[in-house]
Amino acid sequence: MAKYLIVGGAGFIGVNAAEHYLQTGHTVTLIDNLSRQGTEENLKWIQTEYPSVRFVRADIRVDQAVLDAEAAKCDVLLHLAAQVAVTTSVVDPRTDFEINALGTLNVLEAARHAPQPPIVLYTSTNKVYGGMEDVPVIREGNRYAYQNLPEGVSEEQPLDFHSPYGCSKGAADQYVRDYSRIYGLQTVVLRQSCIYGTHQFGNEDQGWIAWFLRCALLGKPVTIFGDGRQVRDVLYVSDLIAAYDASIENIGRSSGRVYNIGGGPDNTLSLLETVDLLEKATDSKLHHSFSDWRPGDQRIFVSGVGRARRELGWRPTVSPKEGIAQMRAWMAANLEAVGQTFHL
Repeated sequence: MAKYLIVGGAGFIGVNAAEHYLQTGHTVTLIDNLSRQGTEENLKWIQTEYPSVRFVRADIRVDQAVLDAEAAKCDVLLHLAAQVAVTTSVVDPRTDFEINALGTLNVLEAARHAPQPPIVLYTSTNKVYGGMEDVPVIREGNRYAYQNLPEGVSEEQPLDFHSPYGCSKGAADQYVRDYSRIYGLQTVVLRQSCIYGTHQFGNEDQGWIAWFLRCALLGKPVTIFGDGRQVRDVLYVSDLIAAYDASIENIGRSSGRVYNIGGGPDNTLSLLETVDLLEKATDSKLHHSFSDWRPGDQRIFVSGVGRARRELGWRPTVSPKEGIAQMRAWMAANLEAVGQTFHL
């Protein structure tokens, strides 16, 4: 039985991970400042379903003593806490930096000074690759496609941080990697791509599958920024947690490594295709309009997941159709909470 510390543990990934590790007999402590919409609902749910879960309210920007104390007690530290929206980072880059870059440094320092330093998994982002303007993109019907990358973007793609969000997450990404090289910490960087699933209260700026699905269920219109042909590889949250497990189980190989973790070429959707899929799933019309492209928005991003497959034995198993159906069932069963956290 291992001791897990999940920083940002009341977010949708956090509570899904917590449930998984509690079900498999581990002990779990969550740290969160509950600033993001939906976190209080998620915390109430996990505490009701699993009374043994432990919660500590803290802010990774300022509560170093709390981080130090909790990191000293755990075997595995999942660092999920973040400011997650590009648009928010453009409006308030200082707060974005303090949460994503400084907050991550605080977490790393807590792990480094622990008597027995834990394994640290860091949730990075595909935004560290920037706009990839040098990569040829073609249009195929209602979607964009890479001209020469049939397996998606590998970890060898040059880093090119766009937007304050890309800079803050990218800086944290490199700090986590370097703490393995310089201090010998067992760290793994996971560059995630479009994670979705139950307990996600997405908004217009982040978590677009959840946002579109909420709008469909509540009869609200959505705005598509750009032309709707943007393509992303999408990954259901249970597959993400399987990647966490694979990283931990293979820590002798994964330590100090970086992995792209997404749905890969077999699990891609354009925004227009997502609208069509949601309309079929909900048997209702999803009214949508178009607006200008947003800063740092890639026309296409598809994770190349070959390294994770080769080194960790991991691959996605849940198709977008299956995942969206599971997410829709959860949202429909929790429509009151979904509606209460809805903000246009």
